[in-house]
Amino acid sequence: MARAKAKKGEAAPEPERKEVEAAQEETAAPQAAGETGAAAVPKEPSPEQAPPAPARAPTPPPAAAPGPAPATTPAAAPAAATAVATRPAPPKPKAERAAKQEEKVHTHRLLTVVKSRSIQQTKPEAVDKVNVWPHLLAIEFLAALAVLAFLTLFSIVVNAPLLSEANYNLTPNPSKAPWYFLGLQELLAYFDPMVAGVTIPGMGIFWLMVAPYIDKNPSNDPDHRKFAIALFTYFLMFWAVLVIIGSFFRGPGYNFVFPWTQGLFFEL
Repeated sequence: MARAKAKKGEAAPEPERKEVEAAQEETAAPQAAGETGAAAVPKEPSPEQAPPAPARAPTPPPAAAPGPAPATTPAAAPAAATAVATRPAPPKPKAERAAKQEEKVHTHRLLTVVKSRSIQQTKPEAVDKVNVWPHLLAIEFLAALAVLAFLTLFSIVVNAPLLSEANYNLTPNPSKAPWYFLGLQELLAYFDPMVAGVTIPGMGIFWLMVAPYIDKNPSNDPDHRKFAIALFTYFLMFWAVLVIIGSFFRGPGYNFVFPWTQGLFFEL
């Protein structure tokens, strides 16, 4: 009847208009809450039924029955046609949510960056640094005591008196330089004085000076410092052999002799 009166341009009575508004509110409430089921469809009032009270509490919508849908009001029809059956997902248990939160914290938290060597290293690395006291000074003190004991015993066994005053009218034969210069004196027996006194000693000193710039390896292992060790060994053995020859194998006239046949021509 309300639809027919609206088509004819007549105004609907006040009770019928309030009933239509209440039906629209009942239809919109289930759609906003997301409940399952079809939209509620209010019944159209019959002409024999008396108009209800103006203030009427809304009643829950009845379940949709199979079959043809009853007539609806013009305002409720679009809502009923677009209703979708949705159901909110049940809330997850608190224990599961706490476990996921803890796992997220432990898997994505970065405390520090640790090198792999520090984890695998089971023994401390050896360092080549020691304290001066007591390590260095104690060793040097023991070495000084050993040298002092050797010199004491050597001075008791070997007699080393002072020579007489030099006489320029009497030249000793053989005439030898002190032991630390006998290497150069031995070179003079083989080479020219310029070569024996300047060139050969200068070349030896030059190679010792450039050795640190050629062999820059900071390691103390002899296997890693073959060039430097070989150079110093050759230099040391070269001068040691010359000193030994000049001391024990040179006799009168600075000639080559064997010390076990003509005696030892060596004085300290």
